[in-house]
Amino acid sequence: MQSLDTTTKIAFGGSCHWCTEAIFQSLKGVSKVEQGWIASTGENENFSESVIVHFDEEIISLASLIEIHLNTHSCTSDHSLRKKYRSAVYFFNETQETEAKEILANLQNSFAEKIITEVLPFVSFKINEEHFLNYYYSNPEKPFCQNIINPKLKRLLQQFSSQVDEEKLNAEKFGL
Repeated sequence: MQSLDTTTKIAFGGSCHWCTEAIFQSLKGVSKVEQGWIASTGENENFSESVIVHFDEEIISLASLIEIHLNTHSCTSDHSLRKKYRSAVYFFNETQETEAKEILANLQNSFAEKIITEVLPFVSFKINEEHFLNYYYSNPEKPFCQNIINPKLKRLLQQFSSQVDEEKLNAEKFGL
């Protein structure tokens, strides 16, 4: 009997791609995270730090991924580095576009301020240099990982523990 492939992909931007990569790598149902820069269309055609997340829809839903994304970066802050760290969900087809917009609208009630995260078409991707890939899991002792990524992973463990793959993100091993 042939099994159905339930793996799909979606892309996210919002904060440092090292942070975003570590968060999505730590989730159940995520098989691969590609870290680099994504360009979209119009005023968003410049490249911005982002990740492409490959996930199994039978294990983790797009709604869960978007909710986690919103809660692990400043999705309501239009700060001065927003061009470098565009807050976005990049879709690969019209179904994803529609679903992502509905999910964002539904999640707005969970935030006191307006969510600025945009739903944008995926146009192109540039992968990061090899030595920066899998950054957190290759360098957990580095100051950036300890000071910037660890607090986001602690938040992930607190708010979304049922979605975290404990084999990947062992809280004791990483001092979380």
